[in-house]
Amino acid sequence: MSTSTQHGEDRAFKGKVTAFAIAAAVGGFLFGFDSSVINGAVDAIKNQFHLSDAGSGFAVASALIGCAFGAYFAGRLADRWGRTRVMFWAAVLFLASSIGSAFAFATWDFVIWRLVGGLGIGTASVIAPAYISEVSPKQIRGRLASFQQLAITVGIFAALLSDQFFAVTGGSASADVFGLPAWRWMFLVGVIPSVVYGILAITLPESPRFLLAKGRKDDARDVMTKIVPPDTVNTSIDEIQDGLDREATEAKGTVRGDRFGLKPIVWVGIILAVLQQFVGINVIFYYSTTLWQAVGFKETDSFLISTITSVVNVAVTFIAIFLVDKVGRKPLLLVGSGGMFVSLTMVAIAFSQATVVHGSPSLPGSWGVVALVFANLFVVSFGATWGPLMWVLLGEMFPNRIRATALGIGSSANWIANFVVTISFPVLSGFNLTVTYGIYALFALLSLFFVLAKIPETKGRSLEEMGISAEAGTVGAKS
Repeated sequence: MSTSTQHGEDRAFKGKVTAFAIAAAVGGFLFGFDSSVINGAVDAIKNQFHLSDAGSGFAVASALIGCAFGAYFAGRLADRWGRTRVMFWAAVLFLASSIGSAFAFATWDFVIWRLVGGLGIGTASVIAPAYISEVSPKQIRGRLASFQQLAITVGIFAALLSDQFFAVTGGSASADVFGLPAWRWMFLVGVIPSVVYGILAITLPESPRFLLAKGRKDDARDVMTKIVPPDTVNTSIDEIQDGLDREATEAKGTVRGDRFGLKPIVWVGIILAVLQQFVGINVIFYYSTTLWQAVGFKETDSFLISTITSVVNVAVTFIAIFLVDKVGRKPLLLVGSGGMFVSLTMVAIAFSQATVVHGSPSLPGSWGVVALVFANLFVVSFGATWGPLMWVLLGEMFPNRIRATALGIGSSANWIANFVVTISFPVLSGFNLTVTYGIYALFALLSLFFVLAKIPETKGRSLEEMGISAEAGTVGAKS
């Protein structure tokens, strides 16, 4: 076979895998959309149901409780039922939540439907990176796994753009649009991507690693013929099977270990996931509209600022997609941690200059511009590094037999941390925005030292190779 023909076949198979990765990443779109759609509806929901600051904080954060449970159990269900079947049920949960939240008639009713949506979000947050990692060639695995975060950022953008459309059309999020308050339409739009995701889920091939773990070698071979060249099918299957057999021999089929009940590698994943949230990134996407109004911007300007920020978030994700398999995971994480620390520190300093004008806070002179610029630089630092790379690492760092379960635990920890940040922000910001962002800056600094100490480089290594060495307690550690 000529070199040009070989390259052509490689491109064709990479194209198929890329298509599968994009389809699976639609779950990430729903993840971003459903978790951020509430941004433009916060004040309207607060007024509709007469909620206090603490009550509105819980209404926003309630979905995150469902996310934590969804993520925790999704891995176990995926190991039992398969990746694609669990994707389908995540789509059903999204669909139910979109309709239920849109027609909620009381606080408790709204919270229940947000919890249902959270179960779907948490499930998608586990299944998409696990599936993408398991069908991707190691040479482009980081790039394809980054599609999850790209889809999340596009979902966030779509949610904020949709929120802005309905708020501007009606004049405010509380005003009627086509017979319903604008904020109800914001949730109802989620029906469309939910249906799309459900259709895609039933058309995707199952993960070959899951099929081999279940002893379905012929089915796994059928899938492998779609994602790798014919002359490498047997080699790929043998490599995966050898890894599974070795893990079984060495009793690696459980996440349990002697360090506080879990394997060291699982703890690395948990801490990585928690730090990604404790820098406060989702404060920007859940509360940014309310935040910018609180420091003197008009409601329409606040919607526009939030939408621009989400566009920035989408754009910088391409930096990670382009660099992750060239530069590697660890260097990008270190750069991101440094950038987040500097940016958050500057935002904290800017908010320290706020003054009260006619009973409302305001940033004097150029401090409003400073806050905006560094808030967006924070988004750049996060979106190009920690945003996608946390999901990349969680999808590739665990042994095959515990990948979905361990990823579920890490993702659940991520959602619990998200919940803590989200529900605490209204109270902390009411107390002092400078202190709030100072806390986030501290965690950004801690994330830098954690990466230095615990995250070795993983680019170019097969999932089986990393799984074999993961028992040493760090990603990619040599056994």
